[in-house]
Amino acid sequence: MQFNPVKATKLALVAGVLSFSATSFADDVNFGVAPPQVNAQTYILMDYNSGVVLAALNPDQRQYPASLTKMMTSYMVGDAIKQGKIHPTDTITVGESAWGKNFPGSSKMFLNLNQQVSVADLNRGIIVVSGNDACVAMAEHISGSTEKFVELMNKYVAQFGLKNTNFTTPHGLDDPNQYSSARDMALIGSHIIRDLPEEYKIYSEKEFTFNKIKQPNRNGLLWDKSMNVDGMKTGHTDQAGYNLVASATNANNMRLISVVMGVPTYKGREVESKKLLQWGFSSFETLKVLEAGKGIEEKSVYYGAENKVAVGVLQDGFITIPKGRQTDLKVRVEYDKKELEAPLVKGQSVGKVIYQLDGKDIANVNVQVMQDVPEAGIIGRAWDWLVLTVKGLF
Repeated sequence: MQFNPVKATKLALVAGVLSFSATSFADDVNFGVAPPQVNAQTYILMDYNSGVVLAALNPDQRQYPASLTKMMTSYMVGDAIKQGKIHPTDTITVGESAWGKNFPGSSKMFLNLNQQVSVADLNRGIIVVSGNDACVAMAEHISGSTEKFVELMNKYVAQFGLKNTNFTTPHGLDDPNQYSSARDMALIGSHIIRDLPEEYKIYSEKEFTFNKIKQPNRNGLLWDKSMNVDGMKTGHTDQAGYNLVASATNANNMRLISVVMGVPTYKGREVESKKLLQWGFSSFETLKVLEAGKGIEEKSVYYGAENKVAVGVLQDGFITIPKGRQTDLKVRVEYDKKELEAPLVKGQSVGKVIYQLDGKDIANVNVQVMQDVPEAGIIGRAWDWLVLTVKGLF
């Protein structure tokens, strides 16, 4: 059947950024918009809401993550706070392994041995000033040891479906068995923004003072007034080069996440990230095409206690297209089966809304049942069997 593109366009104009969508993009889609030249060993530019990759170079290549590792450490801290396992006001005593003197020549928040420090301060020490000492203190507080904490980090890696990431430390200092990729780092960033909005707010803080030592956030794009960058994280070691995950929004609530890894210079990681983000915002737009909880149509149901059910999406559906191409979109709905048959469970996928541009399918969103439909009694089922049998004859 044909879907109403006018209705889809109206839905696209509803403002708001809520969560990941269930949108899938065709792997071989080429929008025909040439990306800029980026001086990095690997990079990716991803739209946060739709999940589409707008540009990439070696996005699955394994690299030393350096302090980008702290994004996963931060996720675990924020998640533990969200679950009530720890609290921002909890006080931690700095042990020998977290003492700032153990990390000469690397980034730290300058913890003193046996000092009493709050979880809130340690969290800022991790995110804002990239403190290796803060990471060890938090790891020991959450898991009892850095080894157990790293095990938990890698459980999150599996949970997020990351294919090219393995952590061996909570802070990111080089280890031959510690690696990640541009794509995986973009996905970790997406999880922080989506799952832990309170944790993500800290990423926009420009400085942090502890022990009377004021340190700036190393993400220089936070000061760039030409764009609205509100996170995320820098990283550097001699082997990794200069890394930066950055996220920014524009006036239309479009959010992009860029990752550059292996950039040769400190300032270069900002230059290359800005180049990607500006290109993305100027070349593309993201449309909210389907609204969570709002049915797109009613479908007949056979063998069910109800004879009709609304179908739609339980999460907002987003697609990203080249700027100015919205009126060229073609939209259709395809169902997995000709007829819906009970029992049906709320959220069950029964088909797809498919978006096409220039004769190619570019994205699809799963169509879901909006409510449970249990089976009818024996008489109702027998009647529907008769109806379907007769329909089948014609």
